[in-house]
Amino acid sequence: MRAVVQRVSHASVTVGGETVGEITEPGLAVLVGVTHTDTGAEAAKLARKLWTLRILEDERSCSDTGAPLLVVSQFTLYGDARKGRRPTWQAAAPGPVAEPLVDAVVRELRALGAAVATGSFGAMMSVSLTNEGPFTVLLEV
Repeated sequence: MRAVVQRVSHASVTVGGETVGEITEPGLAVLVGVTHTDTGAEAAKLARKLWTLRILEDERSCSDTGAPLLVVSQFTLYGDARKGRRPTWQAAAPGPVAEPLVDAVVRELRALGAAVATGSFGAMMSVSLTNEGPFTVLLEV
C-alpha cells in the first residue's frame, strides 16, 4: 500500500457538488493506493503508522492530539508513466480488491480511536485542502 500524507488545517471531499467527507481542524489528509499483493496486514500496518506518525505541530501525532484524518482512495498512486506519455494502471488493484482494503485502513484507524472522514470509493471526487507547512510524506508498507 502507498499513502500520500499531508498535514492540513482543513480538508474536504465533494462528489457531485455534495460534501461527503470533511475535517475542519488540523489533521491529516491521506490518499491511499492499493496494489494487487496488498492484504489486511498491510492495511492494519498503514493505519497504525498514520495514527502514530509524528508530523503534526511540535512533532506530535494524531494519537497524541486526537487530530482527525481524511482518507481518500487513490488508485493513481500506482500509475506508471516511465514509458511513453500515457500512464498505465496495471499495478493498481481493481476495485473489488482495493475497496475492502481502504475500508480496512479506515476501520483500523477508528478502532485505534481516530476521527476519520472519507471520500466515496470509485467516485469522481473533488478534494480540497490547505496543506500546512507545506508538509507531505509518501508512505509505503
